[in-house]
Amino acid sequence: MPIFSPTEIAKDKVEAVQDYSLLAGRSLSNIFARPRYFADTLLQADSIGVGSLPIVVLTGFFTGAVLALQTSSTLQQFGSLSLTGKLVSLSMVRELGPVLTGLMVAGRNSSGMASELGSMKVTEQIDAMRAMGVDPSKKLVTPRVIASMIMLFFLSIISNLVGLTGGFMISYLLLGLDPNQYWTTAYQALRFGDVFMGLCKPVFFGFIIASIGCYYGLSAKGGTQGVGRATTQAVVAASVLILVSDFFITRLLMGIFQY
Repeated sequence: MPIFSPTEIAKDKVEAVQDYSLLAGRSLSNIFARPRYFADTLLQADSIGVGSLPIVVLTGFFTGAVLALQTSSTLQQFGSLSLTGKLVSLSMVRELGPVLTGLMVAGRNSSGMASELGSMKVTEQIDAMRAMGVDPSKKLVTPRVIASMIMLFFLSIISNLVGLTGGFMISYLLLGLDPNQYWTTAYQALRFGDVFMGLCKPVFFGFIIASIGCYYGLSAKGGTQGVGRATTQAVVAASVLILVSDFFITRLLMGIFQY
């Protein structure tokens, strides 16, 4: 087993961050340059958005249901069971909806992008595209980034609505809350800052998911084994970056909206 010095490891990490930053920046700058691959973007939007819809709906519904179920006993101790809708609404819209949707989409699509582009890389299809004068980042990366950012935005909205519905089902069927009371408190609890926070995060998460998946796919080496390794690394890196960036985005927006 080869032994690497700490200096070499540090250089590799810095180089990886540099390569990723260049790829991510290029994927955004390509939006304003021709040619624009609208057909590829629509194809990726269908794969990412429609394909991820069932798992996002299931995750959102049962997250909202569990929130209502777990917090009902605590709220009941203080005579505040009527605030269940407010708690579910704030938790889903501000935090759990975007984050869980991002993690589910990362597990499904970041791995798919890494494996697809990794297979193209090890079979030299990427080199063939360059030989034909096609920019791989514009043809392969930018459509995935745009589609992920747009579709994760709408998937998070669906997750929030389904999560509120899951909380309502538990509140109405098991806790005996009045439907009008639940939806009124859920609606009145939300401020502009809450909604903005819940809709801003998915755009960043979508960018992270697509750029990370494409980076590891285009960096794959070593045949099929390398593709499998890149797929695993893409899911792990995307999930960790989503959680880390969620903290900083939340802290920034809480400061802006003075929470």
